[in-house]
Amino acid sequence: MRASWGRLVLGLIAALCVAPVLSAAESTVQAMTAEQIVANNVAARGGLAAWRGVQSMSWAGKMEANSGNSIARSQAYVAQMWDKRSPAARGAALEAAEKGETANPSAAKAVQLPFVLEMKRPGKSRIELEFAGKTAIQVYDGKQGWMKRPFLNRDDWEAFTAEQAKASVGSWDLDGPLIDYAAKDTTVALEGVEKIDGSDAYRLKVTHKDGTAQRVWIDQKSFLDVRVEGTPRRMDGKMRTVWVTQKDFRAVEGGVKIPFVQETSVEGYRETHRMQLEKVAVNPKLDDVRFVKPGA
Repeated sequence: MRASWGRLVLGLIAALCVAPVLSAAESTVQAMTAEQIVANNVAARGGLAAWRGVQSMSWAGKMEANSGNSIARSQAYVAQMWDKRSPAARGAALEAAEKGETANPSAAKAVQLPFVLEMKRPGKSRIELEFAGKTAIQVYDGKQGWMKRPFLNRDDWEAFTAEQAKASVGSWDLDGPLIDYAAKDTTVALEGVEKIDGSDAYRLKVTHKDGTAQRVWIDQKSFLDVRVEGTPRRMDGKMRTVWVTQKDFRAVEGGVKIPFVQETSVEGYRETHRMQLEKVAVNPKLDDVRFVKPGA
């Protein structure tokens, strides 16, 4: 585990034979290991046995394309989610929409987009998103994906780019990065404690099998994963950190707990994008054909 600055200072003080004075948060950090924190998180989310019993899941709800912003920017945001252009081109389209809304603030309006997300082990997903009176569909079979975007006047199925396929690997695990992490060849390390919405949370560094890393914040009292670092996005010509703040955890069928509210924020941008779940189904019957290109 990487030594923190606090522990380096503690070691130096100990060398001078001076008794250290620690804050409550620092004492708690030293008292618990990363493995213990994860074990508490798994228990808080329903337990390992319950999660291992989940083979498929369906979420239905509404996605806020952009709260309090223009229709034009919401369109650009949704298009970015499904766009095959380069990250720079997608970011430029979103920035152009932002400039347009600044010039015409009267166009501001929140847009709620109904969606259904289906997931099935191992790593399969299907998203249906209603926008502008049309339904966009994206499917992923665990290795390759396809999308249909009628709101962009693209009614034919298009394959994921190599970049999109790479980004999708591991993104659709039903249980997230911490549950059964050792079986996924994932390692965890405790980095410290931070305030999340006014409450202390452990910051864990999660290193995946492919070497990529992300941070997960675990609330000290509830042991729920209240914030997760998402896939970085290129905005304003720079790669920006993405965070997903998770709220309103509820126990669903089988006792597993799901965050019914997820708010995505991007470094350097004030607005957030809220996803509100309305219905969660555990182990629905989902045929594998739902996760492949229709007609394939």
